[in-house]
Amino acid sequence: MDRRSIIKNAGLAGVLAAGAAPALVHAQANLRWRLTSAFPKALDTIYGAAETFAKKVKELSGGKFEISVHAAGELVPTPGLVDAVKNGTVEMGHTAPYYYFGKDETFALGCAIPFGLNSRQMSAWMYDGNGLKLMREFYKQYDIMSFPMGNTGAQMGGWFRKEIKTVNDYKGLKFRVGGFAGKVIERLGGVPQNIPGGEIYQALEKGTIDAAEWVGPYDDQKLGFFKVAPFYHYPGWWEGGPQLDLYINQKAYDSLSPEYKAIVECAAAYAHTEMQAKYDARNPGALKQLVANKAKLVAFPKPVMDAAFKESMALYSELSAKNPNWKKVYEDYSKFRAESNLWFRFTEARFDSFMQGAKL
Repeated sequence: MDRRSIIKNAGLAGVLAAGAAPALVHAQANLRWRLTSAFPKALDTIYGAAETFAKKVKELSGGKFEISVHAAGELVPTPGLVDAVKNGTVEMGHTAPYYYFGKDETFALGCAIPFGLNSRQMSAWMYDGNGLKLMREFYKQYDIMSFPMGNTGAQMGGWFRKEIKTVNDYKGLKFRVGGFAGKVIERLGGVPQNIPGGEIYQALEKGTIDAAEWVGPYDDQKLGFFKVAPFYHYPGWWEGGPQLDLYINQKAYDSLSPEYKAIVECAAAYAHTEMQAKYDARNPGALKQLVANKAKLVAFPKPVMDAAFKESMALYSELSAKNPNWKKVYEDYSKFRAESNLWFRFTEARFDSFMQGAKL
């Protein structure tokens, strides 16, 4: 009887008794997995987080665990990422969870919701609060294991052909906006548009849409929006701290050795930290260049923010009444948000406000 037959028919005890364990261990020690990204290679910060992760896994495993990273559309289109990981078409995916709120609004809580947590609060809720536990319980419905893997920090509010001065300026506004925010834009009278990043510029230029948001200065500058929509509003009240996630097929994850599971966890945490570090380091210079190219920085007026906040809270109440998944996670999320903001107002916010007004 050959070793394959022994492994197939004898079970672990039989394998050990037959002396075939070394071959089995060797077969498990070298892994080749595939990771599909929800982003194009041109976005070196977001797409790059998956590359950073794969590189770290290879380094920490001594080259035995290799992960090939594939841009959106190479293996799987972005909308199909969750299903591809669930079905085992690929072992891993890297994405913004709120892309899949159409399946269940609860996905958005793992990424960003209007007037939600900032990036530090999001990490705190995930790692030391109940966030990771609650989201993993939700993801079990999709046979997915998750790890936080990146954050952009608070985003800009987007590029507008005409300045937003009052809430009425949203009426009929065709606005390319990603994820869950479109639900609130609709409640303000706007018309949310779902357009891939590579098509936004042409849509703005032709007037097919009136405004568009992407991420922030570093990424926005590459796409050239300032040439056709000069008003650069801030802040992106719908994305105060959007988290990216690493999704892993549950069966594939369960098959990993304890050592490989630890490597995946550590590599994801490293990529998580590095991604926002890159944005925080690169956005200032990009913003200066955008202003030099005549981009007009404009804050959303407070009445506009107040109206958006009111509609957001009303939406969350409605969802809690009809979606038990949402209610379970959002109750904990909202409590954590309130407690965290109480603390931040005395420390981070006051310190930041002073430093940003100081002459250095």
